[in-house]
Amino acid sequence: MDDTQKPKEVLIAEVHALREALRRNNADLDQFAYVASHDLKAPLRGIANLSQWIEEDLGPRLGEESRRQLELLRGRVHRMESMLEGLLEYSRAGRASHAPEPVDVGALVHTVMARLPGGDTARLEVGPGMPTLLTEHLPLQQVFMNLLSNALKHAHGKDLRVRVEARDTQGFHHFSVADNGPGIASAYHEKIFAPFQTLVARDKVEGSGMGLCVVKKLVEGRGGRVWVESSEGAIFHFTWPRNEAGRS
Repeated sequence: MDDTQKPKEVLIAEVHALREALRRNNADLDQFAYVASHDLKAPLRGIANLSQWIEEDLGPRLGEESRRQLELLRGRVHRMESMLEGLLEYSRAGRASHAPEPVDVGALVHTVMARLPGGDTARLEVGPGMPTLLTEHLPLQQVFMNLLSNALKHAHGKDLRVRVEARDTQGFHHFSVADNGPGIASAYHEKIFAPFQTLVARDKVEGSGMGLCVVKKLVEGRGGRVWVESSEGAIFHFTWPRNEAGRS
């Protein structure tokens, strides 16, 4: 018997069963990500502490090269902790649901930028016509936080410039975040949205490589899309529904 021949009550029961199975799977994934992150952080912190104690115990007997190697080791530990945090953030992205509320996007962008390291030294330009959306505040804040943080990391030296613009499209608002960084080769335009991907060595630009992956998950979870263009600098585009009041 195919689905078209099944009674309505049977189909409804099957849908409910599938939803419950999906809910359990999501809960299991959340638990796994939390346990993995928490349990792996403890030995990492132990390694960092041991390296610090060795350096303190040896004091002046420790050569400069050995001291540099211990500092490098602690840097790798902190990087691993950042990657675990990114994994946890990705796992949780879009899982929690909050009631839609009016969000002034222009004010949100300014608030996010002020909270980011280096945000106070950058020249932020917010285009005209920034909308007020009826949407979940936290997911949209996460999207802008990751995109603005990415722009600050890659923008040029002392002249940090970031421009955010918006325009209306059918059923969505189209946002763009542009920076004056070195740009991104077209061969990497898809790769950068995959987990743990960075285009610059982490010795030069620290990051978990999960920020853009989280952006993609949050945007696509609302029926939008995200993409990048690059010539001089990079421009990240994403679409976001104009009104989420009826979203389940």
